[in-house]
Amino acid sequence: MLKVEHLTKRFGGNVAVNDVSTVVERGKINAIIGPNGAGKTTFFNLISGVHKPSAGTLTYEGADITDLRPDEVAVLGIARTFQATTLFDVATVLDNLIVGHRLRTRSGILDVILGSQRLKTEERVCREKARAALDFVGLSHIENRLAGDITQEQRKRVAFALALATEPRLLLLDEPAGGVNPEETWGLADLIRKMVGTGLTVCLIEHKMDMIMSLADKILVLNFGEKIAEGTPDEIRANPAVIDAYLGAEHADID
Repeated sequence: MLKVEHLTKRFGGNVAVNDVSTVVERGKINAIIGPNGAGKTTFFNLISGVHKPSAGTLTYEGADITDLRPDEVAVLGIARTFQATTLFDVATVLDNLIVGHRLRTRSGILDVILGSQRLKTEERVCREKARAALDFVGLSHIENRLAGDITQEQRKRVAFALALATEPRLLLLDEPAGGVNPEETWGLADLIRKMVGTGLTVCLIEHKMDMIMSLADKILVLNFGEKIAEGTPDEIRANPAVIDAYLGAEHADID
């Protein structure tokens, strides 16, 4: 679905991502792991258009997206969440989600001034999409709560819903279980499986190894910006370079 070839990003003398090539496989859960500072979030920023690569190419569904802006990438069907879940805390949960479908609308300032039928229709559709996304993540009951009053786990689910409201085909999740307890972590893992079950492709960054090893179909391991391994959870768990750089002996396969 997404082909990454020799992707490199330099910030002055610092090489954050160095000659990384991989493929994000359609309809699967693709994971990226590695120590802090390994280049994982920069990798996502390159895919989503936040940063432009210093070298390399990105091909999504056969189209070159290497130099596209974030809004152009999103329109093509790539959505993402962030490590820090930032919402409009003084707005309701539902109002936070309505903005998600706006990239699929065509109304402009003239429609607003005239109160056009197109504007009214698109506002109704955005609200319907927001409610559908909120229902999907199991939070219909809090649509009228202020975003600033909900729990961290609920904020994570709202971030999922906001991404889903853009109607993506590829969803990039940056530490989706960060800051939540173990029980909530497994609930979010089930939600990710549910998303893939509807036909979405997921690529996620996560530090919770028990979650990743039970969830991912394929894992890419980065260290100091370079790819040091790629494979199934069993292959990664048994890889000496990964054990040494990141996992530690407690995650190794022991015969």
